[in-house]
Amino acid sequence: MTDSDKQNKKQGRITVVGMGPGTESMMTQQASRALDQADVIVGYTVYLDLLGNRFKNKRFLTTEMKQETERCRLCFEEAAKGSDVAMVCSGDAGIYGMASLLFEMREEFAAAGEMKTAYEIKIDVVPGITAASSGAAVLGAPLNHDFCVISLSDLLTPWELIEKRLRAAAEGDFAIALYNPSSRKRHDYLMKACDILLETAEPGRACGYVRNIGRQGEEYVTCTLAELRSAEVDMFTTVFIGNSQTRISGGRLITPRGYINKRRQL
Repeated sequence: MTDSDKQNKKQGRITVVGMGPGTESMMTQQASRALDQADVIVGYTVYLDLLGNRFKNKRFLTTEMKQETERCRLCFEEAAKGSDVAMVCSGDAGIYGMASLLFEMREEFAAAGEMKTAYEIKIDVVPGITAASSGAAVLGAPLNHDFCVISLSDLLTPWELIEKRLRAAAEGDFAIALYNPSSRKRHDYLMKACDILLETAEPGRACGYVRNIGRQGEEYVTCTLAELRSAEVDMFTTVFIGNSQTRISGGRLITPRGYINKRRQL
């Protein structure tokens, strides 16, 4: 390849796109623009199906669940050819998404010399609405003060560490958003998490959960921590545990920031 050819060769790039719940109305303009500009869109089959017909003129590359590294490899291979690649993630790309894996794999490729152009490929991250935000909006205002997000999936994180984080969150009186609360193999994990939280929190602690956020069949429930312990949830459910000040009012969750108390003191 001549120097002129090298200058004219298009440099591919990868944009990791958080698509929110998946519907176009809950996708940011930046995310939609990134998908419009992409030559290739890579993602988990279910997420690509959620995009509908708007991007049907794009080339789609899909993988099944638990093939995350293969998805990332497809992104680098296509970008190395000069394509603009969009990797789609549900929610936010940097919150339990694919952003970190892409950066890690670029490091590995460069260190091993497997893909010499890896560090030349630009990676951009486009944020999306994560389930903690979209689910909180459905429930009212459960995360209106300090909060944390914890995944109950022990596929990549030891359960012992998840337990430690749950206890720390309860001790710190954080409002909590729980991702991946249950699956076929982990049907009792939410119950186990509630038992840990009940070591510190009162049984009447205000809680709630939302299923199918922003999608067909969306529904939400408010309940106490004791009631949450026996709730039937799935991988499409996000669970919210209030802090000691959270209350249920009019069927919605409210975690006060403290404005009312401050006003009363004036």
